Amino acid sequence: MTSKIEFVAGGLAVDDRGSLKFINDFALAGYKRFYVVENHKQGFIRAWHGHKHEAKAVVCLQGSALVAGVKVDDWEKPSRDLPIERFVLSGSKPGALLIPAGYANGFMSLSTDSILMFFSSSTLAESAADDIRFESRLWDPWKIEER
Repeated sequence: MTSKIEFVAGGLAVDDRGSLKFINDFALAGYKRFYVVENHKQGFIRAWHGHKHEAKAVVCLQGSALVAGVKVDDWEKPSRDLPIERFVLSGSKPGALLIPAGYANGFMSLSTDSILMFFSSSTLAESAADDIRFESRLWDPWKIEER
C-alpha cells in the first residue's frame, strides 16, 4: 500500500469486436472487500470519511466524479487549512485512485450516471471500528470553476 495518494492509470483497447478497459498496474493484494456507490443526483457530495488504519482505492466505472483526499493532522480537531488533493475520475478513462490510511476522502458526482467502486483494505468490522466522519464542507474542494 502507498503512503500518499497516487493515481494508477489504466487504458482502453478498441477493435472491431468492441472495447476493453483495464488497469493492469492496480495490484489487488491487500484489499479485502469492495463496494459500489451511486449518488442519486449530479452534484451530490459524500464527504468526509476518514480512517486511521484503512486504505482505499477508487475506480470510476461510469460517468465522472470529483474525488478528494486530505491527510488528517488531528483526528479530534483537524485543521481546516490542510492541503486538499483533487482528482477527476471518469469511466471513459480507466484508472484507480489509491488513498492510504491516515486520510479522509470524499466525492461529488459530476454526472447523473456516476458509479464508483471502492476497494477497502479492512473487513467491514475492522472498518466500523476505524470509521471517522467529518462535516461535508470541513474542507471544501467541491466548487467547479468555469474555464
